[in-house]
Amino acid sequence: MSTWVPVPEGSGFGVHNLPYGVFSQRGELPRVGVAIGEHVLDLAELAGSGLLADRRWFAAGSLNAFMAAGRTVWQPTRDRILTLLTDMSYRDEVEPCLLPMADVDLHMPFVVADYVDFYSSVDHATNLGRILRPGTDPLLPNWKHMPVGYHGRSATVVPSGTPVVRPCGQRRGDQGPVFGPTTRLDIEAEVGFVVGVPSPLGRPVPAAAFRDHVFGFVLVNDWSARDIQAWEYQPLGPFLGKSFMTSISPWVVPVAALEEARVAPPEQDPPPLPYLRCDEPWGLDVTLKVELNGHVVSRPPFAGMYWTAPQQLAHTTVNGASLRTGDLLASGTVSGPERDERGSLIELTWNGNEPLELPDGTKRVFLEDGDTVRITASAPGRDVIPIGFGDVTGTVYPATT
Repeated sequence: MSTWVPVPEGSGFGVHNLPYGVFSQRGELPRVGVAIGEHVLDLAELAGSGLLADRRWFAAGSLNAFMAAGRTVWQPTRDRILTLLTDMSYRDEVEPCLLPMADVDLHMPFVVADYVDFYSSVDHATNLGRILRPGTDPLLPNWKHMPVGYHGRSATVVPSGTPVVRPCGQRRGDQGPVFGPTTRLDIEAEVGFVVGVPSPLGRPVPAAAFRDHVFGFVLVNDWSARDIQAWEYQPLGPFLGKSFMTSISPWVVPVAALEEARVAPPEQDPPPLPYLRCDEPWGLDVTLKVELNGHVVSRPPFAGMYWTAPQQLAHTTVNGASLRTGDLLASGTVSGPERDERGSLIELTWNGNEPLELPDGTKRVFLEDGDTVRITASAPGRDVIPIGFGDVTGTVYPATT
């Protein structure tokens, strides 16, 4: 299927993707659009002209109302947009609603309700275990029985491009704790999914109901202060070392766009408990690319994640916890078995013992002020056309305290 919209060869925003986002033009309020090639399709304008059904979802400054409407709205809307972009008879009416992406500002695509971050890569968990607990089993006894995670801070989930101010906090010193800016600022390259349809308190959501609740996927960079984290995380886990900022990409790739990317996940041994079993293959053949100051330093493979998104959703709610529209659940660091597939600097430099040498001759152990990190990702789509996720980017600025 082809579109009358010019889409550059190799673009991840082809007609089989159609990711949703929130954008604005100078002097105007934010509204909902869809990415196609190098353009944004203004859904509010389409709805205003009668070409797209709308209940004021698209004139809003976030995707939340549209996401809450559910699959009976998502799929017909997607089908209608696809028709408008492929049927030449609509071109004259639709073309004025296409805006060059270079001429708009992109915003936070949805209002985050709760934020949960998992720890679902066996390679990442194994690497961290070997770094932090040498001489012991790198995986703790519970790791292969459930998706381990923690609750983050929704108020500090921000859109791509937001400056990363180096956080301050307590860290271990030679003579006891000291306070000051982190000296071990790190990244975590992740993939997250956002909930559209909520669930009632006290009713678990099974893995099989994933499509009924989840709207789509985004890229995530869970910035981490490793020295602050190391001092605080026992006995209750991550807190200030994680909560200062988490960045997400501005485009939400619909679940429906990733059907061609689904693959069998790694075999789980021992078999998970019944509530975590999933009859469908929900591994996703997504390859991330991590760039530091313009240099590619890693290509983490998401297909190798031990715990899948439906299992993470089922585990989050098995105790009766309710879902809310805008809940963001992130995968945890995506890492593969090879060194150039590791999704964090603590792994890439083996906790600073093996500095990363960049092509421009500079070296890094952890992030320095002025560094820019950019994460992109791509998945296979229909007709061998890639599905892109856009990017999540952040530049490090000095601490303010």
